[in-house]
Amino acid sequence: MDSDTCTVPDHFLPRKLSKQNLDRFIPNRSVMDFDFANYALTQGSKRNLDEVTSASRKAYMPQLAVVMNQNRTRIFAFRNKPKALLSTNHSDSPHQNPKPVKPRRYIPQNSERVLDAPGLRDDFSLNLLDWGSANVLAIALGDTVYLWDASSGSTSELVTIDEDKGPVTMRTLRGGHESRIGSLAWNNHILTTGGMDGKLVNNDVRIRSSIVGTYVGHTEEVCGLKWSESGKKLASGGNDNVVHIWDRSLASSNPTRQWLHRFEEHTTAVRALAWCPFQATLLATGGGVYTLGLA
Repeated sequence: MDSDTCTVPDHFLPRKLSKQNLDRFIPNRSVMDFDFANYALTQGSKRNLDEVTSASRKAYMPQLAVVMNQNRTRIFAFRNKPKALLSTNHSDSPHQNPKPVKPRRYIPQNSERVLDAPGLRDDFSLNLLDWGSANVLAIALGDTVYLWDASSGSTSELVTIDEDKGPVTMRTLRGGHESRIGSLAWNNHILTTGGMDGKLVNNDVRIRSSIVGTYVGHTEEVCGLKWSESGKKLASGGNDNVVHIWDRSLASSNPTRQWLHRFEEHTTAVRALAWCPFQATLLATGGGVYTLGLA
């Protein structure tokens, strides 16, 4: 063998592949470099190194490696590199609306208006002041109740009571029950009371003769009352383990026993009542042993 020439072994030369050698699982052979693949798999083999004995071959191998590895980054390529992923940090988006800054609440340090209130009793047990939905302030000064219109600033006298009746507090309702009152329920201006006598009494607090309706149906003390959201149905529970449903339109000054529904599934006193806020005909009831009924 001439020392100035060097013959490349057959296994380093490009191979011509026949159609029979095509791999059907590789979709694109135009971007595959089999020459480089063959070189990369065999150049590190100990067997091939032993075969290369001449000085010319040893000089040829580094040059071949330079040529074969030039601009080589991969053997197989099926598609181009994917585009850079979009940033998932929404704060980097120029179209994102900035988070609004909650304004700080301003609390005045001085009173907006001061009203003179002579005769206002210094008694923490009395409730002598109330502000109505019509922006009218009611205040009890001594034996007289005054109204102050916050919109116009005008003042008027509502009522004056006798001195022997004591200070102005809450109205006293009498005559509806024969014994203890154990339950209360408001329905706008109607105050319903339930007593140990088994009766339910509707009181209209706007008029002097307050009793406008009475229901009779429980044999023991009424211990639970609840008006429906519409204000047309009243549910009552008693120590007799019974639940009654009453219609407001059927109430009159004379006692009535005409209930709409009567439920006797409980085995103990019924104290908890709750109307469903989205289904007017659904009522939940709770008894002394934590039973629950739906009517």
